[in-house]
Amino acid sequence: MRTQIVHPGADNLRYEIRQIVEVANAIAATGAPIRWENIGDPVAKGERVPDWIKEIVTQAAAEDLSFAYSPTKGLVEARAYIAAERNLEGGIQISPEDILFFNGLGDAISTIYSALHPRARVIGPNPAYPTHSSAEAAHAGAPHITYRLDPENGWKPDLADLEAKVVANPDIAAIIIINPDNPTGFVYPEETLAAIVDIAARHDLFIISDEIYSNLAYPGSGMRKLASVIGKVPAIAMRGISKEFPWPGARCGWIEVYNRDQDASFDRFARSLLEAKMLEVCATTLPQKVLPRVMGDDRYYPYLETRVSAYDARARRAVEVLGSLPELILHPARGAFYMTAVFRKGALKADQRLPMPPQVEAIISPQLGEALDARFVYHLLGATGICVVPLSTGFNSDLEGFRFTLLEPDEDKFETVLQDLRDALCAYLASGARKEPARGQLEGAA
Repeated sequence: MRTQIVHPGADNLRYEIRQIVEVANAIAATGAPIRWENIGDPVAKGERVPDWIKEIVTQAAAEDLSFAYSPTKGLVEARAYIAAERNLEGGIQISPEDILFFNGLGDAISTIYSALHPRARVIGPNPAYPTHSSAEAAHAGAPHITYRLDPENGWKPDLADLEAKVVANPDIAAIIIINPDNPTGFVYPEETLAAIVDIAARHDLFIISDEIYSNLAYPGSGMRKLASVIGKVPAIAMRGISKEFPWPGARCGWIEVYNRDQDASFDRFARSLLEAKMLEVCATTLPQKVLPRVMGDDRYYPYLETRVSAYDARARRAVEVLGSLPELILHPARGAFYMTAVFRKGALKADQRLPMPPQVEAIISPQLGEALDARFVYHLLGATGICVVPLSTGFNSDLEGFRFTLLEPDEDKFETVLQDLRDALCAYLASGARKEPARGQLEGAA
């Protein structure tokens, strides 16, 4: 082309969670079965959407106005329901005017980072969720800035690391929290949330809290939404129905804007998000019509409790099966349906491998780069058909490990995956020439 057409941040757009699917599909074409532990789609994994939810959707779809545009901010009844529920929880009070619907949180994330001033940076957790980290890095045309979640401390954020990086990078304008966290399943304690709010207040920042899994926190996790501790700090909370109903194909998410009256610049930024949505006209109408009817049904929260109890039990079983391996650090998830295993320093070597059929090895070999955890993940896929996501390349992390899901509804199949994963780990770590891992030391840890 006669002029440059590629955005300078284009190379920062990477979504390993789905990119590994192409490799897995190529292996499946050889006749090898694949066990999908990479994508967090409960429906695709086999969870049944309750009949009563389907009936509500069917009834709403029969209404003519479900085929019409919604108001740009979203249907009044959906925003009124969300605001009322939010206000009942305590903390900051909002109105329907503080809520803006998007076509899923991916749409919201893209809009938020695109609307930021080119110099404004947003610091997020490490490990990072790639939709946030890639969008932020692409916006800035520079690597995503992160604060450390400490696997040696149950994945709690290193607040000293966070504040030091805020001080060292004056272009940082906001802090990202993902609560419950993806990929670790960590739930932020109230005192940790309050400490992050304090850092934001002292350094004149705003906060983005991705709470897509907030209603999937486990009993006793201490889950608190940002609104309960935000005080007067400007913030944006993000929620949706993809994981809850679950209805990921609906692409229905929304943001809640807090304390826009406390800062003129933040208020203008919030208005720019609405203006950007106006250019698209609105978000999809049908899921908005369904939302208050489903979430307001007496069966909804008991239904969520049943799902959450199953995830909690699987998380604890995963620790029972995998947690005794000395080369791994593993904590049970306390929310969402993901867990992350971290390899201790020295556990992984470039010459480790798992045996696999020649036709599968021909597919796997070109994928083997320098990242040692990615090498394990691809060997695991080729040898067992278990598809997980490497931590370093999949979640913008300096730690080596992998994320797997807790979604398999067939408990016998889930147990088989855990046992096969353990066997593969033992075989892989025993292969090649390696030194014993040093406890308490992590690859790339500061």
